[in-house]
Amino acid sequence: MWGIDPLYSLSGFAVGFIVGMTGVGGGSLMTPLLILLFNVHPATAVGTDLLFAAITKTVGTAVHGGVNRSVDWKIVLTLGLGSVAAAAITLVVLAQAGGQSPEVAHLVGVVLGGMLLVTALSLVLRRQLLALATGVRAPSARTQTILTLLFGAVLGVIVSISSVGAGAIGVTVLMVLYARLPLSRIVATDIAHAVPLTLVAGLGHWMIGNVEWGLLISLLVGSVPGIALASFFAPKIPERVVRGLLAGVLVLVGLKLLTA
Repeated sequence: MWGIDPLYSLSGFAVGFIVGMTGVGGGSLMTPLLILLFNVHPATAVGTDLLFAAITKTVGTAVHGGVNRSVDWKIVLTLGLGSVAAAAITLVVLAQAGGQSPEVAHLVGVVLGGMLLVTALSLVLRRQLLALATGVRAPSARTQTILTLLFGAVLGVIVSISSVGAGAIGVTVLMVLYARLPLSRIVATDIAHAVPLTLVAGLGHWMIGNVEWGLLISLLVGSVPGIALASFFAPKIPERVVRGLLAGVLVLVGLKLLTA
């Protein structure tokens, strides 16, 4: 159970490298990779990936929040109020439906496929959405708070089902809602919010039997050096090229899951 599987570690390294290059792609690549390549049950792939994300993003939050002090904790709290509650409710529904049932597997596959397509779209159109947001009059503080809370609730549902959405989609929506904030602050805030969301969702999946600890450890063994190595190459490769390739892969994988 606790043995390290080299193939899982290699996959963790590849995904970690891509995340280090682009800042996104963890759940949107890891979960479908486990399902399509290693035939891991969809619910187990989601649950394991959620705890994987919680651990890796805790490190990122420590750097952004403790060292760089770039996290907007007010936004994190508002998002979390919606997302954690929605995640808990979603997990109760999944538990009632049967964590490893064929119905849950089908639901995860459909939601995951759809979210991969949305993620790909957000990667391709991020610049256009930001340009549109900066040209629109900023909403009032009250409206911003309500929209942030509602978006958090939506994220809580889709992340608990598919493990995808907290990264690329979260950053894209926050860029629109808080167009005046620097991108570095938005990214740091999104990472910080992902920690309680993925932790609660991951622990919930563990309680209903959807986490494989040996798999989780194997993935972490590969992902940590992958992210570290990517930091050396990231400045040398155009971000637009990497994001374009990633978006293309997500479209293909998303269509595969939707038609499976």
